[in-house]
Amino acid sequence: MAEISYRTADDCALQATVIGEGQALVLMHAGGPDHMSMLPLAERLADRCMVVLPDLRGYGRSVCRDPARYTWAQYTKDVIQLLDHIGFPKAVLAGAGIGSTITLRTAAAHPGRVEAAVLIGLEDIEDDEAKDAEILFLDAFAARVAADGIEAGWEPILPYFPPVVGAMVRDAIPRSDPASIVAATAIGHDRSFQSIGELATITVPTLIFPGTDPRHPTALAEEAAGILPNGQLAMIPIGNDLQTAEDLATAVAPAIREFLRSPARSGSHTSHGSNPEPA
Repeated sequence: MAEISYRTADDCALQATVIGEGQALVLMHAGGPDHMSMLPLAERLADRCMVVLPDLRGYGRSVCRDPARYTWAQYTKDVIQLLDHIGFPKAVLAGAGIGSTITLRTAAAHPGRVEAAVLIGLEDIEDDEAKDAEILFLDAFAARVAADGIEAGWEPILPYFPPVVGAMVRDAIPRSDPASIVAATAIGHDRSFQSIGELATITVPTLIFPGTDPRHPTALAEEAAGILPNGQLAMIPIGNDLQTAEDLATAVAPAIREFLRSPARSGSHTSHGSNPEPA
């Protein structure tokens, strides 16, 4: 493994870990954990790809305490600057939770830089009413973190998520900067997409693993697979049977390997189950 650091145009120092060689795959964690949550999956893909594991702005080693610097456009710029830093004109982008939204936003804004996309637990695309509720939800989370720490911020929330989310969040807390976690909640005030219909403009081959909780609804993943011109739904939900990051990696790695192995990423709108090839 190698560690890299780069500065963004707004002078934020971001960090990433690199494992493997070959085709670049940027693998982004969910909101709350850091890059370590994706390391077990990266290890199952590193024989095929150079897997780049960033600590997204605000998480882990990528400290950013200014809430004004959290927009979807800025997260997209962070990905492009990472690709420029490692010297790759394009890459496969993959992400869980917030990482899935950053993947989609980057594919929409810079299709020439994205070879394919993998979405692990697609984040909700809210209407106006649901967006207002999300802002209140994140503002309350930020207030708890600011007053009593990161663990207190998550305590009333984690029971509503699959166990793997809680495991990854709790593991990352000692490596997290509380002020950055508070600032990162400002992303809730920005809209990722106005509607799910906007996904029709994203033409890169996309593999979608459905979530099973209100923040990552199964129905949204199913609808997105139909709207994305080259969308594929993996029949492997991110559900309560997954307890750890290792469990997540074991569950999703075979389908991702199958997806990456196809030169044309063919079979749009088809489903991926388990793959006989070991992960």
